[in-house]
Amino acid sequence: MKLQHKQTKLENGLTVLTVPMQTESVTVMLQVRVGSRDEDSKVNGISHFLEHMVFKGTKKWPKAMDVNRVIESVGGKFNAFTSREETGFWVKLQKKHIGLGLEFLHQLVFEPLLPSKELEQERGVILEEIKMYEDNPMAKTAREFVSQVYSATCLGQHIIGRPEVIKSVSKKDFDGHLNKWYQPENMVLAVAGGGLEGVSELASGLFQDSRTGKVKFSDRPEEVKIKKDGDRLKVHHKPIQQAHFCLGVETFKQTDEDREGMLILNTILGGNTSSRLWEEVREKRGLVYYVRSSASGHMDTGLLVTQAGCDLNRVEEAIKVVKAEYEKISEVSEDELMRAKEYIKGGLALELEDSQEVASWLGSELLLEGEVKGVKETIEAIEKIRIEDVRRVAERIFKNKLHLTIVGPFKDETKFENLV
Repeated sequence: MKLQHKQTKLENGLTVLTVPMQTESVTVMLQVRVGSRDEDSKVNGISHFLEHMVFKGTKKWPKAMDVNRVIESVGGKFNAFTSREETGFWVKLQKKHIGLGLEFLHQLVFEPLLPSKELEQERGVILEEIKMYEDNPMAKTAREFVSQVYSATCLGQHIIGRPEVIKSVSKKDFDGHLNKWYQPENMVLAVAGGGLEGVSELASGLFQDSRTGKVKFSDRPEEVKIKKDGDRLKVHHKPIQQAHFCLGVETFKQTDEDREGMLILNTILGGNTSSRLWEEVREKRGLVYYVRSSASGHMDTGLLVTQAGCDLNRVEEAIKVVKAEYEKISEVSEDELMRAKEYIKGGLALELEDSQEVASWLGSELLLEGEVKGVKETIEAIEKIRIEDVRRVAERIFKNKLHLTIVGPFKDETKFENLV
């Protein structure tokens, strides 16, 4: 599981990260350090909206269908994503077409036309996407939980934005967003896979004369601080046949020294179908179809959250069982610790066979953390975790208050207040 990477910084500030792999495919991914947490509330959702708009035509390929055919005509795949802290554009194709992949991303990010006609059309598409997530109780619960925990902060904004904002953003707003954030020094170009000989030179030829500007330190988001008196419970009324809930707690930033301990704790707690939550909530009691926990980190904070969907009449019972497992997680066995480590390492090995996963993982590390930790160092850090480390992490995070978000046909929060 050895992966050697190389970093090259172009004169305009763009960092090129190359990761050679013994594959017939190559993934080219351009990641930009901007997401929903960086947006003014008046343009909330613009990062995601812009992610859509760049595919509507570029200088070389003026029409949306022209853009769509470029990569698919050689059997490749392409897409984009937006998170709270980054926006990414990627293409995966045969290694012999690596030059086309680089040119494709250059056109999307540095030569988009953003045609007014397509802008009006895409408003409707985004509004339908918002409705889709609103109609999906699993997605809605997860989204509303994050907004509740980080309410009144930039992290609490929805990535996709609010309908009233989507209806009002203009071409001028998009131009301003591009010029402010889409600067080479605020990006990482990650290339992973086969056929990387001379890729840095290719990238330099394409990207060296691209947009030049500076992202000011003052443009960076302020550190998020959770309100001590903020809402711990939020019930969203929705006439559905199943109750969905998220129960979780604020943790710490993604570069924290305890992040590997958190990864192991989460795996034991609810990270797979041999976890404690799966056994207690689903297998023993039959309360749910799905139950899972996840740990996520940002530049300055993080979350540990359990999500489940259950019978309307048993939601309180399910939440109490989850709480009980939180209280017991500080005590783990050597067998649980060993199985969690092997599960994480095995999953990592599978991911590292995919050039797309490699480009995404290492590129994000460099973009958001300033360095590539690498595979060897990650595995070594996981191996060093001991039972006392898991206990320390549990005691550290569960000192923080619990937050509970429920989506279901409930009009009164009172019955749930004692749960948090």
